Amino acid sequence: MFSVSSISPSNIAIVKYWGKHGNQLPNNPSISFTLSRCHTETLLKASRNATDGYSLHFLFEGNESPKFKEKIEKYLIDNQQYFGFLKGLDIEIESSNSFPHSSGIASSAASMSALVLCLLKLEKYVNQDVTPVDLRKASMLSRLASGSAARSVYPVMALWGATPSVSDSSDDYAVPLADMVNPIFKSYHDSIMIVSNKEKSVSSRVGHSLMNGHPLAEQRYKTARDNTERLIKVLQCGDIQEFIEIAEAEALQLHEMMATSNPPYKLIEHNTLKIIDLVREYRHETNVPVCFTLDAGPNVHLLYPDDSDAQVKQFIKESILQYCNDYQYIDDVVQNEVKL
Repeated sequence: MFSVSSISPSNIAIVKYWGKHGNQLPNNPSISFTLSRCHTETLLKASRNATDGYSLHFLFEGNESPKFKEKIEKYLIDNQQYFGFLKGLDIEIESSNSFPHSSGIASSAASMSALVLCLLKLEKYVNQDVTPVDLRKASMLSRLASGSAARSVYPVMALWGATPSVSDSSDDYAVPLADMVNPIFKSYHDSIMIVSNKEKSVSSRVGHSLMNGHPLAEQRYKTARDNTERLIKVLQCGDIQEFIEIAEAEALQLHEMMATSNPPYKLIEHNTLKIIDLVREYRHETNVPVCFTLDAGPNVHLLYPDDSDAQVKQFIKESILQYCNDYQYIDDVVQNEVKL
């Protein structure tokens, strides 16, 4: 038996990906921060068998998870042209998260990219290839498992989706933006306010599908493309105020798309809106450059540079925690190095 392991982080999108076509291809580009402390750690063990097939056993945090095992099996079958090296192997996968389930962290981005990185390490072991894992290939294969996972293989920030100002950008894979990001953004914190830890009433998969035929879809995709180009310039020059404008507008428009879908649905809660109001009031009164973003759920991500950390932490303690479920929040920072 031989084993490989990988750690892959979650990410939080600033320009949101919402709506897809074909085989996990985005209807608009997206840009995300890569997180550091919220990650999935995956261990893959493999041993030879006497067949032409392979077997799979999966444990999540020490327990069997038939639902996730089924998801992995479907992924491997749907993309078997990339995984011929699995033939004749018995595979055991053990996976765990550094963050609680249903805590507003994109767990599929972390878990599926960690799985793909393990599979690519296993392929190199089988083929006796000592070269490093190709992160672009890892991004492409991660995209096929979970769209946002395409961005999790790179540190700092990543762009997924063809964008005119970034020559090597593509809908097929994400590309790293670290080399063009002003140092101020490399110091960013993401404090995640846990408004609710309940499972979402509408899954992201269903949410993406409801963009098909949405009356505002084409305008949304144009806005996202324009905001992607704006954000790339902002990241290069370090304009925090315009970053705040883009981040908050994108978050609210994501949830506007949900509210105007057919059927309409709502994932934010009363306390989500209360936190948003408090953040805006605090920023106006103090000029501390903290802003919010939202994922496809009720929990609020507070984004701010490191030099505002002490002030924002005090603000969270005094004004925000009372609106969080069991006074919970997760403090994270941007990842500045590759962790494979």
